[in-house]
Amino acid sequence: MAMAARRTDGMSKALPVLALSGRTWAAGLVVATVLTTALTIWLSLRLYDQRETEQRRQDLLAAARQSALNFTSLDYRHYGRDSANVLEGATGDFKKQFAAQTEELTKLVAENRSMSEGQILEAGIVRSDERSARVLVVADSKVTNTATPKGEARTYRLQLDLVYQDGRWLTSDVEFVG
Repeated sequence: MAMAARRTDGMSKALPVLALSGRTWAAGLVVATVLTTALTIWLSLRLYDQRETEQRRQDLLAAARQSALNFTSLDYRHYGRDSANVLEGATGDFKKQFAAQTEELTKLVAENRSMSEGQILEAGIVRSDERSARVLVVADSKVTNTATPKGEARTYRLQLDLVYQDGRWLTSDVEFVG
């Protein structure tokens, strides 16, 4: 029994040390859990922002490519449809100017029996934010008309300004550059 008493005395002295280290251990686990949770939330938010930015970038490039393709593709046999495609992706002054010239362009394209088949080679964003952007587009086109019935290859370098309206990117200005 004397041995049992000694063990009890030795254990009773060790219990506060074990209890203290157990509390420290528990507090450390709580801190580690909180830090891990905070880090996970922060990383998730960053990943979400990156995906959102990449999706906006892809949507912007797709809109610019389509706008440039519409602008460089026409066929005198259905120019009404072709010009409507340009206007569908346009806004602001560009839309007003193009719409104002559509009647005259329709006559000119029909008289010359003009056809142009555009192909987008490259597109790159110069600048962008959540509401506006500038994109440079390089397009090739084979143009045929009464003056060049066998066709002529043309390369266009276009600068498109786009704005985000009603959930989509619309072209607000087009300039031929360099």
